[in-house]
Amino acid sequence: QVQLVESGGGLVQAGGSLRLSCAASGHTFSNYAMGWFRQIPGKEREFVAAINWSGSSTYYAVSLKGRFTISRDNAKNTVYLQMNSLKPEDTAVYYCATKRGPYSDYARAYNDWGQGTQVTVSS
Repeated sequence: QVQLVESGGGLVQAGGSLRLSCAASGHTFSNYAMGWFRQIPGKEREFVAAINWSGSSTYYAVSLKGRFTISRDNAKNTVYLQMNSLKPEDTAVYYCATKRGPYSDYARAYNDWGQGTQVTVSS
């Protein structure tokens, strides 16, 4: 059974940085694309970034490109999301997810999800 565990969230001031991690187990990590999404209560889950199985290709939400960077370490079964120049509107619960095949910006394309980690950006 696939397990994804996010960590690294917290409270940060506007302009600050955070690095989220997502540790995977229960499947051959290097065979799967990974994605990061975020959600505010009462709103749809929003795509943030995705990465292919090898890490050679990445994809970002247009509004976030340049501030957020996704990466992965297949030796550690972990995907990361480096978030810089954070804004109060980045406040959300951040989730990682995994899927076979190519990455996607469509949440329903992903099969397994972590429990989420809260990121709060104060103004």
